[in-house]
Amino acid sequence: MSRHWNPAMSVLDKGIDGLHINDVSLDSRVTSSRYSGFDTEPLTPPIQLSSTYKVKSVDDYIRILQEGGYIYSRLGHMNSDAVEAAINAIEQGAGTLVFSAGMSAVSAAMFGLLKAGDHVVVCYPCYSAAFDLFDKIMTKFGVEVSWVPSGCLVEEYRKCVKENTRLLYGETPCNPTMAILDLEEFGKLGKSLGDNVLTMVDGTFASPYLQQAMKYGIDISFNSCTKYLGGHSDLTAGSLTFSTVSLWKHMKRYQSTLGVQLSPHDASLLLRGIKTLHVRMERHSSNAMKVAEFLERHPKIKSVKYPGLKSHPQHEIAKKQMKSFGGMISVEVKGGIEGGKALVENVRLIQLAVSLGGVESLIEHPATMTHGPMIMSDEEREKGHITDGLVRISIGLENSDDLIKDLAQALEKVKVDQE
Repeated sequence: MSRHWNPAMSVLDKGIDGLHINDVSLDSRVTSSRYSGFDTEPLTPPIQLSSTYKVKSVDDYIRILQEGGYIYSRLGHMNSDAVEAAINAIEQGAGTLVFSAGMSAVSAAMFGLLKAGDHVVVCYPCYSAAFDLFDKIMTKFGVEVSWVPSGCLVEEYRKCVKENTRLLYGETPCNPTMAILDLEEFGKLGKSLGDNVLTMVDGTFASPYLQQAMKYGIDISFNSCTKYLGGHSDLTAGSLTFSTVSLWKHMKRYQSTLGVQLSPHDASLLLRGIKTLHVRMERHSSNAMKVAEFLERHPKIKSVKYPGLKSHPQHEIAKKQMKSFGGMISVEVKGGIEGGKALVENVRLIQLAVSLGGVESLIEHPATMTHGPMIMSDEEREKGHITDGLVRISIGLENSDDLIKDLAQALEKVKVDQE
């Protein structure tokens, strides 16, 4: 068959409006010999490593600005569109935008939706960088912040609402305590407050496969795609999915102007990761359930917070809004800080690292790492129930028996008389 094919030729070989390759110098051939390919569609979108796109005319440029298309990759490109379409199909929203990191997405949303004098209500504790954004940065720009306990009754949010309230922000499951927010009640509260108040939920710990916030009337669903959506610890990305096209259009401007568009390469990696999300999340969940049950029985563990356990305070809410319970577990180790450190520093199969949601199991000690002294004070951690012995575990795709054995041998190193 290939004997009938012809060599690849550039657009100059074929001629451009009468301009032929023999009409230009070797220098121009080096810069301008673009390939004109076959009219076929690749199964996987190719990575378009181009910052700039050619337009047909000035009118074509204006048309693209008005109707959509590609001009400059900061404004959008095929790879970001492809992954936005995939995430939106899972989230069941009106439109999705992807960003260069999870915090790029959250920060863009705050600067796009809020102004000086506005008020937000935020769960506490939350992801440490989000805490820093709300507590230190947004307040510097004149945004007022009120805090409610993570996993609290939604009525606590209502009590904080003021005339200038513009946003209610929650996490579920919460980082790092695994508290659960009732999405149905949260969505109802947001709708009851009118169009001036938006609801936004960080569902990173669940992933949009296990939990679709849009179904409950939430206005904006946020995911750190670095975690479960990417799933392989090889990219950073974030996504915002919106309940209306008008919200999407509003935030598209801020994504473009702030320059936080996801790169073509990372968008391609993210799309590849999403294709196995459903398979991975079921394995994360089944592994985590077995590990959580083991840890709950262990004499050196004070308590285990995993939404799939009947002992979790919001287990019934989690059952209502989650397909299964994910791979994140928080445990309270006996022995305080030394007990927590002994556990995380003596695992062998599980890796000591601060991210989550990848194929490999990770473990960390919030009081000294993600929510440690560089981020939060002792008083702030105490307020958020981030205790000295709290350990966060991201359960991966390894054999669950191997993970249990690894945790068992590490727990042997924990000296409970230090408490």
